[in-house]
Amino acid sequence: MKQYTLFALSLILSITCGAQTKSVSILGDSYSTFEGYLEPDTNFVWYYDGRPRNNTNVTNVEQTWWYIYLKQNGYRLEKNNSFSGSTICNTGYNREDYSRRSFLARMDNLGCPDIILIFGATNDSWANAPIGEYKYEGWTKADLYTFRPALAKLLDHMTHRYLNTTIRFILNSELKAEINESVNTICQHYGVEVVALHDIAKQGGHPSIEGMKSIAQQLK
Repeated sequence: MKQYTLFALSLILSITCGAQTKSVSILGDSYSTFEGYLEPDTNFVWYYDGRPRNNTNVTNVEQTWWYIYLKQNGYRLEKNNSFSGSTICNTGYNREDYSRRSFLARMDNLGCPDIILIFGATNDSWANAPIGEYKYEGWTKADLYTFRPALAKLLDHMTHRYLNTTIRFILNSELKAEINESVNTICQHYGVEVVALHDIAKQGGHPSIEGMKSIAQQLK
């Protein structure tokens, strides 16, 4: 009887462990921000809780693309390290130094998730960040102020740091052709799947409620 009880407990434990909810971390920009849901909470925010703005109708976290996506799939949020206005490379708007807020600066602070969703390159495109050359090793400090080497460094580091983790890159619609080409080429080099968005409804360049729903559906 005792052996049977131990076997039953062991079976229940194995089933429970096997059915554990998958965790998701997000490395993003303004499209993935929401007040009160960012780590660290000092990151700049675009979407605010209950405070409508003239350029967006998204005012509830349940309206964000990532909340919808997590709920649809039964996933839990590990970390949302998104920073409004951030670029992948270290060059920001007006050629300012973004090395403290870039994706490169935040790539180590994502916890231990099962899935990582990188949603970026929008500000690199809008800010006209230098595109640079394709370079997959030996990056210099200067290289990381240009888009292609910075993205390669980002994916090289993350695919090695986050072992046994699924990494996907979400590519916004309506970006510059050279940004799109660069993302697809570099992600293919590192075996990272690209989800290329299309027909996203936006207000002020950012997803509206309908746009958020569309992103979640296309990602699914």
